[in-house]
Amino acid sequence: MTQDGASSRSDRPADIAGDAAPTDLARVEVTVHGHVQGVGYRAFARSRALALGLRGWARNEPDGTVTVLAEGERAALDAFIEALRQGPPAAQVQGLEVRWGAARGLSAGFGIR
Repeated sequence: MTQDGASSRSDRPADIAGDAAPTDLARVEVTVHGHVQGVGYRAFARSRALALGLRGWARNEPDGTVTVLAEGERAALDAFIEALRQGPPAAQVQGLEVRWGAARGLSAGFGIR
């Protein structure tokens, strides 16, 4: 309380009071199983990631899977994972292994390795 009896605590929401709410950033690593090499899967992943404002990369693995690493807003990552489940028209996605973690600050852009 202040001397005039008013509360020193602000009843305004944090964003109005000037205290920025923390962003909901995360990292996801996805291993995509199925017929996902030679069908434009990495380019598909790149296109979707850039449209969603994500950072990261996609690469083919020797065992025939594709690994995708992405960082960004949690809601965008959720939408990205759903897109990865579908893949491009020529792909036959059989399953995803999804591993979540804390964002580490990947550089801007989305690469194909």
